[in-house]
Order: sequence, then structure tokens, then C-alpha cells
Amino acid sequence: MNHQQLIAGCQQEWDLYIQHPFVRQLGNGRLAKPCFQHYLQQDYLYLIHYARAFALAVFKSETPAQMRASLPSLTALVDSELSLHREYCQSWGLDETALMALPEGVATIAYTRYLIDAGVQGNLTDLYAALVPCALGYAQIGQWLMAPGNATLTDNPYAEWIAMYAGEEYQQAASATTAFFDLLIADIDIDSPRGQRLQQHFSTATRMEIAFWQQGLDISL
Repeated sequence: MNHQQLIAGCQQEWDLYIQHPFVRQLGNGRLAKPCFQHYLQQDYLYLIHYARAFALAVFKSETPAQMRASLPSLTALVDSELSLHREYCQSWGLDETALMALPEGVATIAYTRYLIDAGVQGNLTDLYAALVPCALGYAQIGQWLMAPGNATLTDNPYAEWIAMYAGEEYQQAASATTAFFDLLIADIDIDSPRGQRLQQHFSTATRMEIAFWQQGLDISL
């Protein structure tokens, strides 16, 4: 099987994730600033655990080749993405001290702990089934927002965010993560018990992404 089959297995949820009202409002520049700030705060906390999950992926790897497949994501998160995200948050008036002092939102806690649990209880493939919806989904969101009629970039305060996820660097990184996942699941029948377990991970992570967007709209803790 491949990731496209897993998307098809939760197509309605996937479409809501990619085209969530939060994403649409971000694209047209009408998203309320407090909603975006709250999302940024929680996303920074999320990324810390996301990095931990990729560290777990290295630990769960059975071969050096598998380690090398996960290591770039871990390195990029720790050395670059967290720093860039922190700088971006600062441009919105959110410094790191304030970010780290924030309580995690309920959706943040549920999502990040689910990622770790999927890897602790399962193997590397289970973990990637839960990790890929984030990496792949944001790449598709970037593509969707850049498609004609889906976003207004002129005078849009969120244009930089859109450009980041639509940019070549992020798109290539997400493609590499997804390609490695497809290698892990290539010999698995999606209709088998093992395939359906991976579908459950993928679908659950997709629902968690929807809840994460909604948390931003609700500005809930």
C-alpha cells in the first residue's frame, strides 16, 4: 500500500484538515490575530514533542539506513525549525520565555502524546503512520493555498506563513518523509489487520490535526 490509500481511507477528514476554516481564513487574511497567535503558541509546544517523536524514530530504527532517513527531520526540527518558529513568534510579540510558560492546550496534549504512544507501543512504521499526516498535510495545505483562488497574498498578514509551507525547502522535506513511509508500508496489504492498524494511526492523527486547527479558532486552553 501507499500513503494515497491511507488518505482515501479517511478522505472526508483529510479534506477537512487541508481546507479547514482556520486554513481558509488564514488564506484570505481574515483570520483573527488572537486565533493565529494562540495557534503559534501551541504549535511551538507541539514542535518540541514532534522532535521527540523523530528522536524516537531513530531509536526504533533497525538499520543505519532507517536511522539516516529520520535523522534529517530531527536535526532540522532541533537546529532550524524550532529557532525559525521562535523568531516568527517573536515577530508576533511572543518571546520564548512566554511560550514555554504557557499551558499546553487540550488538543496539543492529546495529539503530541498520541504520537509518542504510537511509537512506544508500536514499531517504526506505526510511528510514521502517526507522523506523516503532519508533514504531508502541511505540504498539501501550502500547495492548496497557492492554487488560484484559494488565497490572497497581497496585504495578507499570514503570507509569510503560507510561503514557508508552500516553499521548495519544506515541500522537499515533506516529500522525503512521505517517500520513506511509502517504503516502510510497500509490502503491507491495506485490508489486512496490519494495514488497518496503520490506517487507524493515520486517520487518528488526521483527526488530531483538525482538532488542532479548531483549537486555534476557539482560542481554548
